[in-house]
Amino acid sequence: MPAAKKKTAAANATPERRRELLDTAAEVFAARGYNATTVRRIADEAGMLAGSLYYHFDSKEAILDEILSTFLNELWNGYDAVLAAGLGPRETIEALVTESFREIDRHRAAVAIYQKEAKHLVAQPRFGYLIDSQRKFEKAWLGTLERGVADGVFRADLDIRLTYRFVRDTVWVAASWYRPGGQHSPEEIARQYLSMVLDGIAMRG
Repeated sequence: MPAAKKKTAAANATPERRRELLDTAAEVFAARGYNATTVRRIADEAGMLAGSLYYHFDSKEAILDEILSTFLNELWNGYDAVLAAGLGPRETIEALVTESFREIDRHRAAVAIYQKEAKHLVAQPRFGYLIDSQRKFEKAWLGTLERGVADGVFRADLDIRLTYRFVRDTVWVAASWYRPGGQHSPEEIARQYLSMVLDGIAMRG
């Protein structure tokens, strides 16, 4: 298909339709894996011909790139606002966890893709930003935990890196079971998680 026609068709596509196609592709990638997913399969799920999908995206890689970059941009908009708010260490952890669950609510499939595919995608130049995001993410969480220990808010005997990995994995694994519109809101799930992580589950004597 001539490049000029592709650009014209893509320009004429509504943002809503583009979002629908990305959401459909994200669900397919999350369920089947990136390598096992074909453009034809995405098109079938979207109710269109495979060739028609190329009106909107240049390649399967471009679709995945937009899914992941959109998710991470929104995640960091929320995280950066939390980190700039001047909160105490505990309040920062609470806000980061809450923002994480909001992102799982908005981008559950993208989170699942990120967890499954990031390790392999970082080797590709197009997805180099995943490494930068991982480093920034780790710095934000470790820095907050270290500040909490220094301020006497968190226990001094904590292994900071192990604590970071535990909290990170406990939160983000929720993408494997969470479904938007369920019994609990993202904020309520975050509150329950924070209660268990920060206060434990045993009765206090």
